[in-house]
Amino acid sequence: MAEPTVHVVDDDEAIRDSMTLYLKSMGLNARTYASAEEFLAVPEPARPSCLVADVRMPGMSGLELQKLLRERGSSMPIIFITGHGDIVMAVDAMKEGASDFLEKPLDNSLLLERILENLEKDADTQQKEHRQSDAGEHLARLTAREREVMDLLVEGKLNKVIAAELGISVRTVEAHRARVMEKLGARSLSDIVRLALSAR
Repeated sequence: MAEPTVHVVDDDEAIRDSMTLYLKSMGLNARTYASAEEFLAVPEPARPSCLVADVRMPGMSGLELQKLLRERGSSMPIIFITGHGDIVMAVDAMKEGASDFLEKPLDNSLLLERILENLEKDADTQQKEHRQSDAGEHLARLTAREREVMDLLVEGKLNKVIAAELGISVRTVEAHRARVMEKLGARSLSDIVRLALSAR
C-alpha cells in the first residue's frame, strides 16, 4: 500500500506552508497546490489519501472541486477549511459527502485528528474496493447454474430445497455446490456467504 498522503489545496501560501510544516513534523506526507486546477492537473493520487481544501478560492471553488472529483468516481475523503463567512458553503459540502469542515484559524491538533481519521477511513475503503473486485472476479468464474445454487445457499436453503426449486436432483446440487466451493476457494459455507456479500 502506498504511503498515506495529505493533499492541501489553498490559494493562501502562508496557510499551505504552515500546514505542510506541521503535517511533516507529525510524520505525514503532505503535498500542496495553489488552486483546484493545479490539483486536478496531476495524476490521480495514490491511496490512501485525504484532501484538505479551502471552500472559497479564486477560479474553481472547493465545492466545485468536490463535485468534479465525485463525478470522476473518486471516494477520497475531503476536509474543508473555511473562513467565518463560509459556514453555509461548508455545510452544503457536508451534505454532498465531504467528511468534515474546520474553521480558520485552524486548531492544529483537531486538524491532525481529523486527517488521521480520514486516512484510516480511506485505507478501509481501498481494502473494501479490492475485496469487491476480487470477489467479483471469483464469482465471474461460476456458470449460471452454479450461481443459482450459490445464491440459494447464501439464502440459507438446504440442498433438498434447492433441488426442488431448481428441478434437479439433490446429488446434482451437491456436485454444483462442490464446484462452487472449488472455484471460489471456499472451505465452508460461511466463506461463500462472505464472498457473495463482498461482491455486492
